[in-house]
Amino acid sequence: MRDLTELRRELDKVDKQLAALFEERMKLCGEVAEYKIENNRKVFDREREEAKLNAVRDLVEGDINKKGVAELFTQLMSISRKLQYRMLSEHSELKLPFIPVDELDSSAHVVYQGAEGSYSQAATEKFFNRRDNISHVDTFRDAMQTLDEGTAAFAVLPIENSTAGIVNEIYDLLAEYEHFIVGEQMLEIKHCLLGAPGSDISEIKSVFAHPQALMQCEHFLRDKSWEQISMKNNAFAAKKVADDGDKTQAAIAGEHAAAYYGLDILKKGINQSGVNTTRFIVVSNQKIFLKKAGKISLCFELPHESGSLFHILSHFIYNDLNMTKIESRPIEDRKWEYRFFLDFDGNLCEPSVRNALCGLREETKNLRVLGNY
Repeated sequence: MRDLTELRRELDKVDKQLAALFEERMKLCGEVAEYKIENNRKVFDREREEAKLNAVRDLVEGDINKKGVAELFTQLMSISRKLQYRMLSEHSELKLPFIPVDELDSSAHVVYQGAEGSYSQAATEKFFNRRDNISHVDTFRDAMQTLDEGTAAFAVLPIENSTAGIVNEIYDLLAEYEHFIVGEQMLEIKHCLLGAPGSDISEIKSVFAHPQALMQCEHFLRDKSWEQISMKNNAFAAKKVADDGDKTQAAIAGEHAAAYYGLDILKKGINQSGVNTTRFIVVSNQKIFLKKAGKISLCFELPHESGSLFHILSHFIYNDLNMTKIESRPIEDRKWEYRFFLDFDGNLCEPSVRNALCGLREETKNLRVLGNY
């Protein structure tokens, strides 16, 4: 048996040859890219790549080697495509129908979902730094519909909570409507126990709140004998307590609701998580993005086959882009097929972003840029 040091020297020789051959292969791929650009040919040729993989499998013996060489050449062809996408984007700029703007229209009509006094209202007022020309609608779909009809320029919608997770309906509506994310607002959620003016916590017999708020305040409520009553949202709970004026009733909501409905804050910060934050998105029917934007959201579909998501994610690695989030949602009427939603750091004006989008556009199905914000 040969010594390990000697074997490693032999491996180094082979690796050196492989590196030289890799460099030679990439030069040839560059020439292929030039030909495709000149002749207006697509970079990704699925049939050609499948034929290549079948051919290289036949060049080796044994199941492990056949699987290994196929994986090796899959990666080689993936890297060569990325070189070609870069050359393609340098030759002809990727056309994206988004207009960069210095700022959003600060006077435009804005809608949010929910009642007055809700966290959504607080997020809306915080993002736009005003209280005028803002109104509310009953449902998330209503908010999207106002953008469709042109009766509002922006809608503010909660998309995820650090404790409860994503709001599924918002993702589905983003896929359904041709609207775009132009901003986001983080809002710390600090639930308070609110009572009618002059009430005392010792008098409380029933508490009203959204089911999620009741769950998030479970530790506080655990030793209380109060009846817990679910409401459509926390602002409606606050409104009921204000309207009834019953000192035995309390609502779980934010300080914003207490101020709006004139309720007393009986206890602050009753939710058990100290890092409870909701992320709201600002949606518009305009294809615009702020010049200083630093996050991009996409949605896309993929072939239902092994490795498809892995290869798509490699475009972010190759272009040094930091992916911050990925979610999937079922596609309606297509059993076990999913639409992916992905966030990453970047601006649509950056070459690395355009290189990645060039590859994603060829290798995904139904790619949509949901916004840069």
